[in-house]
Amino acid sequence: MSKRVLVYLGFFLILLGAFYFFLFRGTDKWKRKLSVISYVKPFQFTTQEGLPFNDRDLLGKVTVVEYFFTSCKGICPKMNNNMKGIYETFKSEPDFMILAHTCDPETDSVPRLKHYSESLKIDSRKWVMVTGRKDSLYQLARSAYLLDDPKNSVDKIEDQFIHTQFFALVDRDGKVRSQIYDGLKKDEMEKLKQDIQELLKERSANSNFVNGIFNNNP
Repeated sequence: MSKRVLVYLGFFLILLGAFYFFLFRGTDKWKRKLSVISYVKPFQFTTQEGLPFNDRDLLGKVTVVEYFFTSCKGICPKMNNNMKGIYETFKSEPDFMILAHTCDPETDSVPRLKHYSESLKIDSRKWVMVTGRKDSLYQLARSAYLLDDPKNSVDKIEDQFIHTQFFALVDRDGKVRSQIYDGLKKDEMEKLKQDIQELLKERSANSNFVNGIFNNNP
């Protein structure tokens, strides 16, 4: 290959690089994005306000997910105290929400969740608490949010109990992103805040969402 051809090739590559730089400048296309570790699956639950809530309601929202139960005296108060810090930081963001699932649907009725929600002095539109079928709640925790090991599942659902301190982060398109966060650790809560801010800056790819079901599952 002649020297002149190499010069032309180098010049072409510089022009190509400049083209892509100006094309994506001001967007998040060129930035390193938070990894995708799982996907939201279809679900249908009931909120503390007695309203239906399903996977479609997450569309366009950056959502922090947790599991807890109202009678918990151990890790749950500590977790939700840390979650309250997340809530206070982002409650004014229109595209942010928290989704808290009960681990104990037999006890945590809609009125009980409502009372618990009111005790936290939160906006139930921003911090949604849901109850529903135990098997559906637990399957979602394990297969979608990765908040519990599927190996913990036993034959009888009534013999199962999830008690986890971990949070998941879901983007606007139903992808579980970055990592699973320990809700008891201050440094991981700071990392969670940073990742929320990153996802709030990202644009939604609404074409991946069809008929109320996230269509980006592998």
